Amino acid sequence: MARIVMKFGGTSVADLDRIRSVASRIRRQVEAGDEVAVVVSAMSGVTNQLVGYCQSLSPLHDAREYDAVVATGEQVTSGLLAIALQTAGVDARSWSGWQVALRTDGAHGKARIEAIEGERLLARMRSGQVPVVAGFQGIGPDNRVTTLGRGGSDTSAVALAAALKADRCDIYTDVDGVYTTDPRIVRRARRLPKIAYEEMLELASVGAKVLQTRSVELAMKERVRVQVLSSFVDGPVPFENGTDSLLPGTMVVDEDEIVEKEIVAGIAYSRDDAKVTVRKVPDRPGVAAAVFGPLAEAHVNVDMIVQSTGADGTTDMTFTVGKAELPHAIAVLAAARGDIQYGELLTDPDVAKISVVGVGMRSHAGVASTMFRTLSDRSINIQVISTSEIKVSVLIASDYTELAVRALHSAYGLDVG
Repeated sequence: MARIVMKFGGTSVADLDRIRSVASRIRRQVEAGDEVAVVVSAMSGVTNQLVGYCQSLSPLHDAREYDAVVATGEQVTSGLLAIALQTAGVDARSWSGWQVALRTDGAHGKARIEAIEGERLLARMRSGQVPVVAGFQGIGPDNRVTTLGRGGSDTSAVALAAALKADRCDIYTDVDGVYTTDPRIVRRARRLPKIAYEEMLELASVGAKVLQTRSVELAMKERVRVQVLSSFVDGPVPFENGTDSLLPGTMVVDEDEIVEKEIVAGIAYSRDDAKVTVRKVPDRPGVAAAVFGPLAEAHVNVDMIVQSTGADGTTDMTFTVGKAELPHAIAVLAAARGDIQYGELLTDPDVAKISVVGVGMRSHAGVASTMFRTLSDRSINIQVISTSEIKVSVLIASDYTELAVRALHSAYGLDVG
């Protein structure tokens, strides 16, 4: 008998038929003798609708009331799924975040989990009941409902699995696992049976949308085994060599559990970044602080950074920000122009970040040079480079995104066959 947290995303519970299908899947898990807790997202499209209501009434709405509104999507789903389970003969009860209680800080709209009081849920599970928990939400220090930010239901599920000391957290979505790259771009992409926490975290942070970054961070910290699988596939999924996997999706695990480590696990891309260049800044001590200090104070996240110094005693600072944050970043830098004393501010939203990720990079040389040579052979200019221990990222013109991903996928031997 295992203790499992099953999490279902918005597409998995998009309508009543899919909710019934999810209930059948949960019933089979219960009939196998497992203790089960379930975490659900809002039905597909509902959260966007609720956010739209808030923004239509007031673009500068009260964040506490925003949370009160958008948290209702998950509460509706949890109640409906509990009803479907009861109809299917499974003892089930819905739980809101405050009932669990999943305690967070007071940062409404982007709260962080501080503690989960899971004793009551454990007692219900041991008695054979299935708790159906509304994801994405908790309760703040002032006893008001808080939400965890978009994609927060994944984080809810991993946190609950850690609190319940679950054997596994199964995250059901509309894909059947983690692939070496986006299979919509590369038809010969491979599904990975296992991937290390560090690799999944890097992939999530640079554009792969299978798991939310915070959920992977938490899973790695708490050593929660996470399995990514599809709500629309039953049983083992055949791999490209014709064999069935022992598990139906991809397992995110500690690096030590992976026997044969690939040099490169995957290629990720993101079109959500914009490039900013602050030109002709006097080259003096403290210039970087003058540029990035105001951005930090304005909560503008900066990613890739390159500094180049000219013979005229000035320096250029090039970096990336989220495309949605570009107008805010421009306003902040314009307001700080007197302190920075830059000559020109250039921006380019038509860029893409391409990243190569793999724990095997720690012990193999030449990964970066292969990336640079492959892009050069296809006349793709690299604008910015950043690296970590297991990642190399480059910024290129967005028009070359798909060509770059396909070329790199082949260059690192990731294609099927």
